[in-house]
Amino acid sequence: MTTKAQPVTLHTGKAWANAQLQQLLERRLPGHSLEAPFYLSEEVFQADMEYIFARHWIFVAVAPQVAEPGDYITVDVGQDSVLIVRDDDMNLKAFHNVCRHRGSRLCEEHQGSLGNIVCPYHQWTYDLDGNLIHADHMGETFLRDQHSLHKVHLRNLEGLLFICLADEPPQDFEDVAARMRPYLAPHKLNDCKVAAQVELIEEGNWKLTLENNRECYHCVGNHPELTISLYEHGFGAQPGPQNAEGIAQFEQTVKDSHCRWEAMGLPSARIEELDTLITGFRTQRLPLDRAGESQTMSTEVACKKLLGDFTDKSLGGLSFWTQPNSWHHFMSDHVVSFSVIPLSAGRTLVRTTWCVHKDAVEGVDYDVPTLTAVWNATNDQDRRLVEASHAGVSSRAYRPGPYSPFTESLVEAFSNWYVSRMRAGVGGAR
Repeated sequence: MTTKAQPVTLHTGKAWANAQLQQLLERRLPGHSLEAPFYLSEEVFQADMEYIFARHWIFVAVAPQVAEPGDYITVDVGQDSVLIVRDDDMNLKAFHNVCRHRGSRLCEEHQGSLGNIVCPYHQWTYDLDGNLIHADHMGETFLRDQHSLHKVHLRNLEGLLFICLADEPPQDFEDVAARMRPYLAPHKLNDCKVAAQVELIEEGNWKLTLENNRECYHCVGNHPELTISLYEHGFGAQPGPQNAEGIAQFEQTVKDSHCRWEAMGLPSARIEELDTLITGFRTQRLPLDRAGESQTMSTEVACKKLLGDFTDKSLGGLSFWTQPNSWHHFMSDHVVSFSVIPLSAGRTLVRTTWCVHKDAVEGVDYDVPTLTAVWNATNDQDRRLVEASHAGVSSRAYRPGPYSPFTESLVEAFSNWYVSRMRAGVGGAR
């Protein structure tokens, strides 16, 4: 017996109300993908930007992108543009990229260097602390100190830069940072440089991008470059007689590696908080297969100059996921970070950044094609998968499908987190 497919109804315009969104959230079936409007509706997208991206800690950059005084980057999150700059005392500051005169955008380029922040419209000038220091023709009663740039909350977690656009950001970030610093600090990302950065546009909803990232059910057959360095049973499998020995061997390899790394002062144990905190996160250091050194086509290090004080190349891969928009891989020789920024209900920016030791010399210690080959290939493969998924959920035949309990538990954790935070937003909570 077949069930006749029902057309997907999308609410449009101002008719979409929080009450309708609440009903959609309440209907969410645990253990299954989300209903189509979560991926397709413009009204849901606007709610995503208000309740998720404007209220949570968002990963946007790495500290080496703003390495010297006056270095800056701009990051667009929805309608908001944020300016991150390093001041003369080497502190990082974040401001809304909006002049206090008549609202002109201050810096148009994604990245650059400046002495002071000068508005291109009427040349109002701010120092690197955001203070207005020059404004012509404003009269004797004008008070410059009342027109400083509006600040944005910024945290530097061992070289990973997070911003929050809310007036009162989630307070649990400090707990997350305290738990993650011992894992991240030995890699010394603050002492790295950017070797490459690639931006990719996916014609799909941002949640499909995150869902795709949170599982490796699809890796075999789709990611031949990535799986070179991954153990066969390292990304989940339904246990049974056919693979019991392989799973046991992998688990023993993980146990032995953790013992070795912990003895070296490298925390490795899994922390699982993806859907139990407002600032959801997960981390674990896992061994890499074959040469076991790095996520490269040869599985050997891509950079001869190792990070921090490392002398051992075989330190596995430390993974760090944060809700709602990032994942990172820390290895002995380089760090690769991913930031996901929604552009519209059906377009998503994925920005990938590779960092190596600041003293590494391109062409001597590393070359960019070797460093970036695995993730450039994987990102493009993932783009196609996300775009196929977006096309599929647009069909009237689409229904939420069941997650595998063995390989898609992290997708369920993402969906749980997303639904709970949207419910909090709709209900007026923070």
